[in-house]
Amino acid sequence: MSDEKKPFNNPFGALGGLRSGLPEGKAPAVKESKVQKGPARGVVRLERAGRRGKEVTIVEHLELPPAQREVWLKELKSAMGCGGVLEEDALVLQGDLRERVAKWLEKKGVRKVTVAN
Repeated sequence: MSDEKKPFNNPFGALGGLRSGLPEGKAPAVKESKVQKGPARGVVRLERAGRRGKEVTIVEHLELPPAQREVWLKELKSAMGCGGVLEEDALVLQGDLRERVAKWLEKKGVRKVTVAN
């Protein structure tokens, strides 16, 4: 036997030799993901007051139409794995999610995201 260790019953072992007989091809073009155009501004802050000590993350100043706010809230709740509700013009999420929400907003195309303490 040779010193070379061969895999036992490798069904793909012979395919390597066939590669040279294949025609040259082009690599598939990679589409650049365009950042969606979103609101110009968003403020993310933490609030405890008036909530019996529970922490909530408030997302304000998005200037979205009411229907779009509901869509964003649903997507945020799903992405963050938490509960949430609309309170007037603000999206309210359960828990301290400021950093994660800020990154999510940037991916959605919000041009300036401010994280307040």
